[in-house]
Amino acid sequence: MYYLKMFGISLGLTLLFELGLALLLGIRKKEDLIIVLLANILTNPIAVYLCYLARIFLRDWYLAAELLTELLVFLTEGFIYSRFKTEGKRIRNGFLLSLVLNGTSYSAGLIISLLK
Repeated sequence: MYYLKMFGISLGLTLLFELGLALLLGIRKKEDLIIVLLANILTNPIAVYLCYLARIFLRDWYLAAELLTELLVFLTEGFIYSRFKTEGKRIRNGFLLSLVLNGTSYSAGLIISLLK
């Protein structure tokens, strides 16, 4: 039950923040929002699991492992956003979109964990 809660809350909050921010940034096409949704469904569980393992096995290096994981998520989602086409057009500047979305959701996650 712990793992389901850990993965579910993380993914749920990430989707809430990143989809909400995407809407605020003017991303309105259903197809583009679905890409944001699917990119996060792909990357979030892997990132959460890697950070969980790092917390257990790499205690002294946890922050470095977490930042490396976040860098990989940023690059993966940036690649997805910049390569996916809707109606023949690419999402403009996929890596910048990934940086803004992931930076915001990561920062929000830090704030939430500090408030616990």
